[in-house]
Amino acid sequence: MTRMAAAQGARIGMRGASVQAIAPGVVLQSRDLLRERQAVDAVALALMQYTPEIAAADERSLLLEVGASLSLFGGPRRLSQRVRASVHALGFSAGLGMAPTAQGAWLFAQVRGHSGSRLRRCMTLQTMRRRLDALPLDGLPEASPHAEWLDGIGCRLLADVRRLPRTGLKRRTHAALLDALDRAYGEAPELFDWLQAPESFSAAVELPYRIDDAPLLLFAAQRLLAQMTGWLVARQQAVSRFVLWLDHERGRARRDPTALEIVLAEPAWQEAHLTRLLKERLNRLSLAAPVIGLRLEAAQLSAWVPPTTQLFAEPGGTSEDYHRLLELLVARLGPDAVKLPAPCADYRPELANQWQHAAEAGLPVPADMPTASRPFWLLEQPLPLVVRQHRPFYGSPLRLLSGPERIEAGWWDGALALRDYFVAQGEEGACYWVYRERDAESARWFLHGLFG
Repeated sequence: MTRMAAAQGARIGMRGASVQAIAPGVVLQSRDLLRERQAVDAVALALMQYTPEIAAADERSLLLEVGASLSLFGGPRRLSQRVRASVHALGFSAGLGMAPTAQGAWLFAQVRGHSGSRLRRCMTLQTMRRRLDALPLDGLPEASPHAEWLDGIGCRLLADVRRLPRTGLKRRTHAALLDALDRAYGEAPELFDWLQAPESFSAAVELPYRIDDAPLLLFAAQRLLAQMTGWLVARQQAVSRFVLWLDHERGRARRDPTALEIVLAEPAWQEAHLTRLLKERLNRLSLAAPVIGLRLEAAQLSAWVPPTTQLFAEPGGTSEDYHRLLELLVARLGPDAVKLPAPCADYRPELANQWQHAAEAGLPVPADMPTASRPFWLLEQPLPLVVRQHRPFYGSPLRLLSGPERIEAGWWDGALALRDYFVAQGEEGACYWVYRERDAESARWFLHGLFG
């Protein structure tokens, strides 16, 4: 029951006809236990990014052991805000409670309105016990079978029941009531069956209506990314390639799902970064047919490696910033528009200088640069030069500054190169990279590159 339905007079336990009579605007829906279980599992998976110790208290409640996570996420208040935001991103609302005991936190999470939000979070046993005393007894499920008898003797708060003699209370009610109170007040141990993350990740979501514009899919896709982030943290994994499947019409108008593949330059697990890459790809995507559902799969994984920190930041950013820039450019411009240098072990400059698509290159490996002076601007085809007074000519007679760098290579593939390279300078002061062929009867000069 939603709060708006309760405000119009609806109550738990009413018949459908009675609800329609007193609140015609209330919409009644059939309960789907399977979808409820799937929703709780999705929330639990997303919240594993904050702690791996999550247990199901009941069919609609989760318990999180966050004692080791408070400092990492900035304290109780900021952690509570992040947990609430993660649940909200999945399309749900949550009542949160935080206490030294799980039963106490669960009771605080049930409090809505009549005791105020200030009771939902406390960090010490003494404060927790004082605030538990002020909670109404109807929030404790174990007291429900005896609610009429307890109300008749004036017990309306947890403190009232705690003041009763334990022997007589146990004889007239049930041991479960005392056990629940002891667990809540930290006087009895609590045992949990922690949820385990699955071996592989694959999650799906059905859209409430057909979507024809790809950027609008990001809102639903974020729910799947939140689950994958929690799964990655719980499994201590990082993803380097994931696939978003777009489901189209079924039946007679059935179309095969569209695969949207995201390849990362460096394995990552941060939800914000994965969302940014997916957003760029969706902005460039044109849908072939309306989308009715999404499915996300983690296709390629690697072990999560914690980032290394240094006392002083490196100038120009870190390697992680460089990889993030590559991933963003590939997502925005397309996999064929971004290339990385791929040096090849060959003495011939036109073959040593190779390029590779960024999506296929993986992590760039530093290559040994040649010791000789070589330009950054290499012409695609060497330009023949005329010779005047035994000197190569390019706008003006060229003066040789250094060289030669002799190259004799290519006999193994039929492209023999016998060249002597020189650094030359024109009268205007510009420097050029020229070579002289040695396999000709007369010297032939070529311009192969330009220095900055």
